[in-house]
Amino acid sequence: MIRSIRFFILCLLTIGWAGCRSSQNVAYLQGADTLSAQAYAQQEAILYDARILPKDLLTISISATDPESVHPFNLTVPAHTTGLGTYSQPQLQTYLVDNNGQINFPVLGMLDLKGLTKRQAEQKIGGLLTPYLKENPVVTVSFVNYKISVIGEVLRPNTFTVSNEKISVFEALAMAGDMTIYGKRDNVKIIREDAEGRKIIIPMNLNDRNIIFSPYYYLQQNDVIYVEPNTVKAQNAQVGAMTSLWISGASILISVASLVVNILKR
Repeated sequence: MIRSIRFFILCLLTIGWAGCRSSQNVAYLQGADTLSAQAYAQQEAILYDARILPKDLLTISISATDPESVHPFNLTVPAHTTGLGTYSQPQLQTYLVDNNGQINFPVLGMLDLKGLTKRQAEQKIGGLLTPYLKENPVVTVSFVNYKISVIGEVLRPNTFTVSNEKISVFEALAMAGDMTIYGKRDNVKIIREDAEGRKIIIPMNLNDRNIIFSPYYYLQQNDVIYVEPNTVKAQNAQVGAMTSLWISGASILISVASLVVNILKR
């Protein structure tokens, strides 16, 4: 009787320990409640701003009190009729940033925008347009193809377009339905290509409370987030493959045995 009670208590302790270990592996931002006000105050207070990279698609709008004066600088896609006989609205022409980080802008020619923020690009274009206009124009630059991709152990892997041109790693995971229980939270990988075409892989430990201070916390356009499967998922996949192999082998042996029995009966 005493041995049974000891065994029962040991089982409870084992289950409790396993549960604690599981929660430690699953919870994001562990220990965040112990971060001091000093830790927040010491972080670099710089708002994230996306920078223009090769292969970005941009729209550039030039405005002024005299619309006719800026008309040559606003390229639009002509309106066309739809299947219902109505006309579509004209849209701004998009500019594809080439591998050198340049675009071919009306009148001004080739402009180098690589590595500039939207604000810097707007100031540069506005300054170059000043000699052609009687007033300082209002320049608006927007990204058309600001997107990120999330793959691996998430509920809805996909590529997502980001309208506000700013997204954190947690927001990206939320768009993909969050990680499954089999996702490795302490080794999420960000696959990134920089302005020079170099590929880098950035490991992120989302269990770490200090991840919010990381320079990679906010994603860059065209980033790919890969959530690696944990050991349990890998083992389950291996067991499943072995089970299928054994079942296939057993089926073949049964078929061969049945064939031999039928031949011997004849």
